[in-house]
Amino acid sequence: MSTQTPSGGRARRSGLWHLIKQRFGSGRDSSFQESLQNVIDTHAASGGESQIADEARSMMLNIIEFADMRVEDVMVPRADIVALEDTANIRMLLETFIDANHSRVPIFHETLDDISGFIHVKDLLRWMAQRSGQKKRASKAASAKPTAPGFSLTGGELSLSIKQAGLTRDLLFVPPSMPAPDLLIKMQASHIHLAIVVDEYGGTDGLVSIEDLVEEIVGDISDEHDTDELLVRGGENGVYTADGRVDIEELEKLLKVDFLPEEREEDADTLGGLIFSMAGRVPVRGELIRHPSGIEFEIIDSDPRRVKRVRIHTQAKAAPAVVAPAEAPAEEPAPTPPPEVGPESDPEKKA
Repeated sequence: MSTQTPSGGRARRSGLWHLIKQRFGSGRDSSFQESLQNVIDTHAASGGESQIADEARSMMLNIIEFADMRVEDVMVPRADIVALEDTANIRMLLETFIDANHSRVPIFHETLDDISGFIHVKDLLRWMAQRSGQKKRASKAASAKPTAPGFSLTGGELSLSIKQAGLTRDLLFVPPSMPAPDLLIKMQASHIHLAIVVDEYGGTDGLVSIEDLVEEIVGDISDEHDTDELLVRGGENGVYTADGRVDIEELEKLLKVDFLPEEREEDADTLGGLIFSMAGRVPVRGELIRHPSGIEFEIIDSDPRRVKRVRIHTQAKAAPAVVAPAEAPAEEPAPTPPPEVGPESDPEKKA
């Protein structure tokens, strides 16, 4: 199949490149990002044969935004890191790869703040194949019977610790303030595609893979094993179920509510962070947190560190009407009994 660009595509690209060279060759003082965005907008508005495809325009705008991003903007937070201690065995490592659906698993010693490296699933498969191959060769030498194809590992081999297997690779350690483009270049140069984000005290703050960086430019990269995870579900009768990791901006667009004023936009990025900011602590399961807009957040699932699942009540629950008890009809006073008439009550007879 030919890999050459059709003449129409070549003309569109050359036309855009000509505009970019004219813009940046003029010696103006505007920033690179502003200039490039203006060129893209102007070129897209011109129409005709030179119009930029939506995908290409979206990618160019993503590049502009990516240039201003820092590592902390793209990292996986500490609470979402899937990692294993170096004392775990090969069986647990294999199960972790299957359950997490990741190709790399960080390895730590005792705590997540002491990450020593990571294991790639290819290294694990290679190790398993080598172990199986050694046994096959030994079996063939001892017997003329052919050995069955596939992996053949003993319980003892699966019980070996990660440290004993020696599968760990080195990874990068970077600060959260590092520019994201610099990290991408560093990963390409070092051929190490996983970085641990450390805070000022040396503790683990998050994790960044090269896929995380590339997706900021080209969009989500999904393969046949990925499943679409809905972070917000429902909406019937104004009730939603949301993951604590959902982005506040996405939730604001969905519900058409401004949860944080401009001066407090840096307080939180996720729904869980918003609830933590409102309550001043991590609320417990079953607790209701009311936003000034009237929306209520009901905690479905949480642990001592974070809010996991939330039920959002968008319609303010009306307070139950207090009905005053009906006034009972006034009781008529009992009639005064007539004075008794008898010998003891007759004053004349008493006299």
